[in-house]
Amino acid sequence: MPPPPPLRTVTATRYVEPLREGGSLPAIVEADDDGLYVVKFRGAGQGPRALVAELVAGEVGRALGLPVPELVFVQVDPALGRNERDGEIQALLQASEGINLALDYLPGSLTFRPDPRRPTDPALASAVVWFDAYVTNVDRTPRNTNILRWHRRLWLIDHGAALYFHHRPDWAAVPDLARTPFARVKDHVLLPEATAIPAADAALRPRLDARALAAILAQVPDAWLGARPEAGDLTRTPEPAGGTPGGPAAPDAARAAYVDYLLRRLDAADRFVEEAARARAALS
Repeated sequence: MPPPPPLRTVTATRYVEPLREGGSLPAIVEADDDGLYVVKFRGAGQGPRALVAELVAGEVGRALGLPVPELVFVQVDPALGRNERDGEIQALLQASEGINLALDYLPGSLTFRPDPRRPTDPALASAVVWFDAYVTNVDRTPRNTNILRWHRRLWLIDHGAALYFHHRPDWAAVPDLARTPFARVKDHVLLPEATAIPAADAALRPRLDARALAAILAQVPDAWLGARPEAGDLTRTPEPAGGTPGGPAAPDAARAAYVDYLLRRLDAADRFVEEAARARAALS
C-alpha cells in the first residue's frame, strides 16, 4: 500500500475560542491558510504522548479510508495568547511553543448520538469498530462518542486516548501487549450496528503494511518521542553506569518500536476480531 501523504504545516494566527469539553483545553484557532482548526496543544496535561496517539491513530484511520478530518501540524507562538485574560490559556500557549497538532474544524457539526431512526451503515460501523480495536481506542463510548455528524456523514475525531499501551513504561519489552483482544470493545458506541466485523477485517487488514506504518511514524516530531522520561521505558536510552539518567532514545528507535507493535497487532487481529464478535453476541 502506498504511504499516506505528509501532513501540512500551518502557523496559528488567531486564537478563536477554547473548547472546554475535555480536560486538555483544545481550541479553535485560525491559521495562515485562512483555515480554522481544532488544536491539541503539546503543553496540555496529557503531554506529547497524547499527540503521538492522535497523529498515529488518525493517520491509520485515514489510510484505512475512514472519515477522519485532515490532520495538520500547527506552529504556535506564545504571543498568540497575549490578548487572553485567562491565565490558564496563556500558560498553555507558552508551554506549547513550537509544533502542535490539529484537525480540520467542521463548522456546524453535531455530536453523534445513536438513533434507531437513523441507523449507521453496518459496513461503516464494523470498520470503525475494527479500527478502534486495532488502535485500542477506549474513548468511543455512548457517553463520549467522539464522532461528529457533518454534512450527513459521520466523522471520527479525538484519538488521543488510543495506543494507551505507550503509557506503560516497559511496553516495548512486552511483545504480548500487541496480542491483547481489547475487551473494552464491549463499550463501543457502534458495536450494536457492527454486523460485518469479519468482512471489515478482510477488507481493512490488507490496507496496512510496514511501509505505510513507517511512513506514518516518520511524521511524529522527535521532541514528542523524547518527552517525559519514565523508569523502565525502553523507548529511551538505559541509565549508564554511575547513575546518571539517560537521555531520550534515538527517535528512529522509538518510531521502530511503534511500527513493530502495530505490525504485531495486525498479525494478531484475529484475537480482537473474535473478541468484538463475542461482545456483540452478548448484546442480544
